[in-house]
Amino acid sequence: MKKIAVVYNPESGKHDNHKFIRYVSKIMDKYHYNDMYCPTQRKGDATEIIKNLPDDLDVVLVAGGDGTLNEAINGNCLREKRLTIAYIPFGTVNDVGRMYGLTKNYIKDLRILLENGVSKRIDVCHINKKAFVYVACTGNYVNTAYDTPRRLKKKYGKMAYVMYAIKQITKEINSYELSYRINDKEISGNYSFIFVTNTSRIAGFNGIYNDVKLDDKMFEVVLCKSTNKKEILKILYLLKTKNLEDIKEIEYYKTKNFEIEFKKEVPSWCIDGEKYEQKSKKFIFTVDEDTKMIMPKKNIDKLFEEK
Repeated sequence: MKKIAVVYNPESGKHDNHKFIRYVSKIMDKYHYNDMYCPTQRKGDATEIIKNLPDDLDVVLVAGGDGTLNEAINGNCLREKRLTIAYIPFGTVNDVGRMYGLTKNYIKDLRILLENGVSKRIDVCHINKKAFVYVACTGNYVNTAYDTPRRLKKKYGKMAYVMYAIKQITKEINSYELSYRINDKEISGNYSFIFVTNTSRIAGFNGIYNDVKLDDKMFEVVLCKSTNKKEILKILYLLKTKNLEDIKEIEYYKTKNFEIEFKKEVPSWCIDGEKYEQKSKKFIFTVDEDTKMIMPKKNIDKLFEEK
């Protein structure tokens, strides 16, 4: 029999954990998997669990939100022999799962992955050697992702973020003095938002980038100087009608190396929906391609260069 470890976050989403294990066990029996279950209990558990799993597993099934997947990828990156990962989205927004082509039904998702899933090598980005799956951002309002109370997310789902964001919008927009190096250029200035991404979907919005590929060894960088709320609303509107590179208020790059250094204040980073803080003022972004994930077959042509 094949071997699978199921690493799941009992706090993600609104599912019944006992029912989840019961249903998953039946499906694993059908597909001839010898399964073991590893629930997370606190922040960082998924990293430690996956880092210490045995090498002879055929696949690791990660069930949770984007933050749980981030921890899993970080644990995998700490291994000498990396494991193949399959992902079931359990969170509130589930940007990564939706981008991959997964649904809100974990039974349906399991069958999509186990019956027709394709193992693909994907790019994993790093900020100061910490891995992230789809986004690292800093600046104004990014705290909404990790400061929105869990009780509100449990009760209201996506609307919890909207409710919390409305409170944040009343605050003054700050700018941060920094310099960055990218594609053999060095640029300095004051910026209010910085996004480093490897995704076509952020915060529930699809199609932000034209042609994101998960295996091109590149990531996207967006910097914005605007501190006027009207300008920011204008940019959000233009995103529906224009490409990022055509919006003059935006500095946009596609690259595999990016360095940024803050001169004074260092704002907190949001990485895959979770808070990330470092005392360093300098952040170096890189990408590697040593992680394999089982992906839904229907989106392979859209998301990957290599067919």
